[in-house]
Amino acid sequence: MDNHEKTEDEWREELTPEQYEVCRECGTEPAFTGEYWDCHDIGVYRCVCCGQPLFDSETKYESGTGWPSFWQPISEDAVEYREDDPTGMDRIEVCCASCDAHLGHVFEDGPDPTGLRYCINSASLALDRK
Repeated sequence: MDNHEKTEDEWREELTPEQYEVCRECGTEPAFTGEYWDCHDIGVYRCVCCGQPLFDSETKYESGTGWPSFWQPISEDAVEYREDDPTGMDRIEVCCASCDAHLGHVFEDGPDPTGLRYCINSASLALDRK
């Protein structure tokens, strides 16, 4: 079944409550609590909903924010962007291009070479360790 055709009940059955809140309801896990915020393992971070490769551990860095942070996605077509300004924060939402799962946000305060910080919820990721 195509991930875009799943019902909310099907998503609820497949995901943990935290994963559902983050990925399907645009939630945010508390800082310094997610499985991957301080993870240094080598591998590919995939979408927890559909398995789409999203980020490579080689682009992960310590941002000090309490969430996994990357300076670029694994490919240009892995993620999609949306304006997200419900609280006047003028930020850009990052979603999985394959299944539309909410991943987190991207900010322009990251390191070289991109100057970007993809601030991603651990609950939206599954690490495929090498």
